[in-house]
Order: sequence, then C-alpha cells, then structure tokens
Amino acid sequence: MGAIPGAHDELKRLARALREQMVELITDLTPGSDLRLLFLDEPSIVDWHEPLWYQYSSGFDGKRPAGVGAADVASRAAALLRSAGWEVATSQETAGGNPRLVVSGRREGNEIDVRAGDHLAIVWFSARTPKMALYEPQEFEWPQPVCTPETVAAGSVLCYECDGLGWCPCCGGRSWVSSEAHGRKNCPLCYRERVCPICRGRGGLYISELSPYQRGFYAEQLSEDRDT
Repeated sequence: MGAIPGAHDELKRLARALREQMVELITDLTPGSDLRLLFLDEPSIVDWHEPLWYQYSSGFDGKRPAGVGAADVASRAAALLRSAGWEVATSQETAGGNPRLVVSGRREGNEIDVRAGDHLAIVWFSARTPKMALYEPQEFEWPQPVCTPETVAAGSVLCYECDGLGWCPCCGGRSWVSSEAHGRKNCPLCYRERVCPICRGRGGLYISELSPYQRGFYAEQLSEDRDT
C-alpha cells in the first residue's frame, strides 16, 4: 500500500498537540498524577473499510484533590480548554446511577473529554485525534496456485475445494473478507487460518487418502484413470 503524502505527519502533529493539552489538563486538575501512564504512541485502525482509517486515542484516570468538587473540576477544565483555543461544551450524564459532569473540547478535529462526579474522587480523561486514511487503497491480487494439473504430485489430484490454490479460496489467504457493515470480518471458511481447510495448503490430495465422500468429486477422473 502506498502512503498518502503528508497524512502520517499531519496525524502525528495532531497527536502531539493532543498530548500536550492532555498533559496540561492532567497536571492542573489532578496534580501528582503519573504522566508515564498517559499513552498516545501509536494510531489504531478504527474503520476497516477501504482505505483503512487510523486514529490516536488515549484514556487516563487521575485523582481529584481533596476539597475540590466535581463542579470546580469541570469549571477549571472548561477554562483551560477555552484559553487554549478549544471549542468547549459542558453536559451531564449518569454512570452507574450517579451523575457526573462532562466537559468536551474540540480543536482541529481533536477531541478531549473530562468527566468528574462527586461520588468518586476520580477524574476521567479521554482524548482522540480525527480519523485519517494513511494509505491508498490497493486492489487485492489473488496468489498463484501452489499446484496445477501439470504440476500436481503423482498419486494426487487437485484439491476439490481450492482447485490447487492452496490458500483459502474464500479469502485468498488474507484471513478476512469484506463486510459492508464493518469493512472486514473473519473469513467464514478458513476462520483466519488462511490456508485451504481441505488440503491445508498443499493444493492437492493423495488419492489413497480420499474418503468415499471425497472420491465423489473425482468419480469421472478416477474412472478415466482406471480405464487407461
């Protein structure tokens, strides 16, 4: 797959800006937090449709200082984000039957949420960059068969399932097939094993090992072999 020019650099830039803002919020709202636990190092695939879409994301839990209420945390978080040029919205949600305040910030497609409730001395931080495609879509090329009628081993026949391909004839050895809903889903034939479930990658089957059921696929061919 060819990289989309500038896409990696732009997503990394957004991730750096996101991390810097997270560090400022965590340091201010939950002082003493171990920032080594803030991971925002590698993007993950968040949409498996072609082209694949990538996103950096992170979550962090910090301890609310004693004597500081959830409303104070939310007010301070909103002020910090606004001063840094973020669009800010405040809302309330219920988690486990307990209300908590949510401060949401958005800037250049980056998103940060800060959650705090008086029922727990925890402040929850979550952050994500925009989703971006990093690679050009590439049409899948089916692999060459591992054996053909001319190269199949003596005493063997081409596998009736894959016709000599060796790889799974459903997914072509990718372990997945396309899905309209999710982009990709596990191959329903090989269940991610990639090879043909009948010949296990050989492309051929030994005639002497065929079951009566399997011989039915080759009845005409085996009959011709006996006649000759």
